[in-house]
Amino acid sequence: MTPIQQILKDCRSGMEKSLDSTKKEFASIRSGKASPNMLDSVRVEMYGSMLPMNQVAQVSSPEPRVLIVTPFDKGQMKAVEKAIRESDLGLDPAIQGGVLRVPLPSMNEQRRKELVKVVHKFAEDGKIAVRHSRTHARDLLKKLTGVSEDDVKHAEKDLQKIHDDTIHKIDELIKAKEAEIMEV
Repeated sequence: MTPIQQILKDCRSGMEKSLDSTKKEFASIRSGKASPNMLDSVRVEMYGSMLPMNQVAQVSSPEPRVLIVTPFDKGQMKAVEKAIRESDLGLDPAIQGGVLRVPLPSMNEQRRKELVKVVHKFAEDGKIAVRHSRTHARDLLKKLTGVSEDDVKHAEKDLQKIHDDTIHKIDELIKAKEAEIMEV
């Protein structure tokens, strides 16, 4: 594999990771119904560090409008409740027995628009990461020695195409998620 092919391959891989990350962020945004991965972005302060929700509790959605959160360590119930309450998801958990019931408020127009803004922020973060991958690859291409200028120019065109395709995929994700959120 030539150095140019390797650079393009690494760049494509980096952009795919950015795209996957953006998809995960979008999955954590609530649309119409409860989904266990809505709480993936929530971090819980336990044992002196910030841990992701899926490492401290089991999250399930037995009903379309309710999440049930079962902490693995029952003594950390308050910490889990606090983390959910303080997240920017606008949820109000209640302790019932050994579990947290998290009823999802019905979304009004204003809340839907706020969520669309969050989607755009996540998408912009993803696009920035994609641009960083392109810039890094372009810098590597310019530093190559023993390669003709024409090969570098062709590689830069390929690089731009990979970039444009990935940005387009993120734009498609935005449209789909926006439609999902705005659907009443």
